[in-house]
Amino acid sequence: MRFFLIGFLVVILSVGYVIEEANGEIPRTILGKIEKMNRKGPYLGIVAPNNYELNPLLQSPSFVPSSSLPFIDFAGRKFRFGKLEGQPVVIVMSGLGMVNAGVTTQLLVSVFRLKGVLHYGIAGNADVNLEIGDVTIPQYWAHSGLWNWQRYGDEIDKELALESGGDYTREVGYLQFSKYSNGTDNLLNRIWYQPEEIFPVTGTPEERQHVFWIPVDKYYLNLARKLEDTKLPQCVNTTCLPRPPKVTIVDRGMSASVFVDNAAYRTFLNSKFNVTAIEMESAAVALISHQQNLPFIVIRALSDLAGGGSDVSNEANIFSSLAAENSVDILVKFVALLPLHESKVQSE
Repeated sequence: MRFFLIGFLVVILSVGYVIEEANGEIPRTILGKIEKMNRKGPYLGIVAPNNYELNPLLQSPSFVPSSSLPFIDFAGRKFRFGKLEGQPVVIVMSGLGMVNAGVTTQLLVSVFRLKGVLHYGIAGNADVNLEIGDVTIPQYWAHSGLWNWQRYGDEIDKELALESGGDYTREVGYLQFSKYSNGTDNLLNRIWYQPEEIFPVTGTPEERQHVFWIPVDKYYLNLARKLEDTKLPQCVNTTCLPRPPKVTIVDRGMSASVFVDNAAYRTFLNSKFNVTAIEMESAAVALISHQQNLPFIVIRALSDLAGGGSDVSNEANIFSSLAAENSVDILVKFVALLPLHESKVQSE
């Protein structure tokens, strides 16, 4: 009977362990590794969108992988540990788009002890006054893919569906498709841009707030200003840009799960919102960091003029690698400016 009970208990524990993993909880073996690495924190959390942006950082001589545990594989992501310019870091690749970036950043900030979040990569350019290869550091980020698409025939002053209940608003602005028609009747009417519904950790649970423009951390931004006008490489093999790229603090960046290769929409975003960098992940990183009360900043190098129109042809195909390298170069220089032992501080 005693051996039967012991065997029965083993079966129950084994089933419980399987159920634990099946329910999406952290497996015990992984949890032990996480606890081990968290004792060595806090870390700077670094989020890269894709492999061609991640690899230059991993290959940088400034990055030294952890000798005790270089990475943890969890939830389809590889969280890499090491030091960058002496700073303890945990680096993760998000994958393409807002959902991937949001999920990955939430995993990062929920599972690991962090003192800040850094995001970098390449972006399309909406400002014709800047050049390919320039590294932009926007002061604000917004998600430009949350819309209320108005019914055909409704005029501009017509209340939006569900607006009276506080779900939607006309405060942010709109895009009227008929302005871009070829003269025929346009059934698309207009879209109204919407702020995100958020639930900050400093607020009351399930009591929503709204935000459209998310500011980066002021302390991080002031440090980044020291890098302005830094000159960067301008050539890929024998193809060179008109001038050496530089670092520029810009007003705003925008993200949506949309690849913008359209000059009219690029011009609209720049004239309506004063946007420079347009891409597919940064606003998600910004929204998660903002809700979790963690300081963050985004570094994005311009790989092309969205929709074309520059003097350089096929810009993204030629200069994406250079832009990725430039974003890593400035990320490393930014990390070098940070004090080695600062605690998590969210600027007011």
